Amino acid sequence: MPTRRAFGALAIAALPLRRATANSDASLGALLARYVIEPPDGVTRVRYAALKASAQDMRALDAWIAEAATRSPSSMARPEAFAYWANLYNALTLKVVLERYPVRSIRDIRSSGVPLDPKAYIGPWRTRLVTVEGKRMSLDDIEHGTMRPLFRDARVHYAVNCASIGCPNLLPRIWRAETLEAELNAAAAAYINHPRGVTVLPDGRLRISSIYTWFREDFGGSEPGVIAHFRQFAAPALSQRLAGRTSIAEDAYDWALNDAPVGS
Repeated sequence: MPTRRAFGALAIAALPLRRATANSDASLGALLARYVIEPPDGVTRVRYAALKASAQDMRALDAWIAEAATRSPSSMARPEAFAYWANLYNALTLKVVLERYPVRSIRDIRSSGVPLDPKAYIGPWRTRLVTVEGKRMSLDDIEHGTMRPLFRDARVHYAVNCASIGCPNLLPRIWRAETLEAELNAAAAAYINHPRGVTVLPDGRLRISSIYTWFREDFGGSEPGVIAHFRQFAAPALSQRLAGRTSIAEDAYDWALNDAPVGS
């Protein structure tokens, strides 16, 4: 049986790795704070042009991705693993857009390396971008192959950002295990209470984000289930307007790039 001294030695040996991870995450956090802005309309945007113009910050983004790829999320506690995958997804999405910027929409960027995949023509989500624990992964592998089945939490959809106006916000900070629950709930509330998440039309019908149609199984599996999810996070004004509603009229999604205006 390992002695107390042995456990202490292992803990001390792990300190440099934890410090390196913290320093690396701080660098990504600094990039997000510098280049993600929060306009009055409630939709965060990215100063892609300014970030692409900074060779130093582009290297910092690449360095964070390279360092993150050396970690072992399978050995992490659930909140830490959730934060890890969400941060990796968002950092990779930034890199993909920046490599092709300027673009009008992320959907203008095709996937590569998967010539027989029809989904390769509608966005970059099938390109294998990073190797984690020996597995070569795409953005779809992270979101749909890892996060959704592993965590079984609808709030995954509020944590990953697809570089589009219609998407839940990219935060100007990284996801952290210590604040994960509160931040996820806040992100869900921010999206649901914004018109691009849920809109009650003048005639009382509901228009919702297409996210809730594409991934209905994650939100209760039915229209009443989706509406019940809304009620969990609805502010009083929206909650009152949702009362008695059990059906949805239509859905919509804005694929325009979440690009900040020049000079912002």
